[in-house]
Amino acid sequence: MRSKLLLSVTLLLASMASAKAQVPLSSYVDANGFIDVQKLTCAQLAGTYQEDADALTAWYSGWYNGLAKKHFLDLRKGKLTEHEVIVYCKANPEKLIIDAIAVVFKAEREMMGIQMK
Repeated sequence: MRSKLLLSVTLLLASMASAKAQVPLSSYVDANGFIDVQKLTCAQLAGTYQEDADALTAWYSGWYNGLAKKHFLDLRKGKLTEHEVIVYCKANPEKLIIDAIAVVFKAEREMMGIQMK
């Protein structure tokens, strides 16, 4: 019984030590209140609060859809893509978010059989 308690306490302490504190996106604003979205890293995305990650990925979605001259929101696909980007970012914290998005989009296009020129 005592060894189970000791093991439980040890596992709890280990998980607490490995957990990183989440940081709000507002931590990354410049003196004018702006965030340079082309310089944000995967570590910053993976380390922020979910609602901030949602806001940021919504912004990126609008940016990319604007570039493609699309005016529709696929909410289901957007959530799936956000999840894939965050998973990639957690595995590659040193990458830029825009690079992570490119990797996820490329994989998605390959799965759909879409070839880019």
